[in-house]
Amino acid sequence: MDCLFCKIISGEIPSKKIYEDASSVGFLDINPANPGHTLVVPKRHSENIFDADDESLKGAIVAVKKVTSMIKERTGCQGVNIVQNNGKAAGQIVSHVHFHVIPRNQGDSVVISYPRKQTDEKELDDMASKLTRKKSAALDEEIMREMGRL
Repeated sequence: MDCLFCKIISGEIPSKKIYEDASSVGFLDINPANPGHTLVVPKRHSENIFDADDESLKGAIVAVKKVTSMIKERTGCQGVNIVQNNGKAAGQIVSHVHFHVIPRNQGDSVVISYPRKQTDEKELDDMASKLTRKKSAALDEEIMREMGRL
């Protein structure tokens, strides 16, 4: 496999690992937004969140929580952004699902932003209707069950 993160996970490419467990690894980003910027990566290869199995994602988010706590405690940062991109249009550069843990301090130069626009009840109703319309019975059932409606 020609995946950069798989090569880092296997040790084929060196990295500055700061965390590792049975299912995930955390290593410093070589192009950090701020000092301590860490990538948390499931060991099992998946191109993006849509392809990832639930167990890998569960393990990764637990690892993200541990890494986030460690970074906050040891850097003294005031906050943390957790960013996860899927697809080139969303800014994903490496095709292996991963989470960015970015330490933040008031007044730092990191900008994670998007334009916010005012909406109205009709737009919200239309989007809610579109997103809850029957497409995939299995997915709809799973979501309804998690929302406590089944």
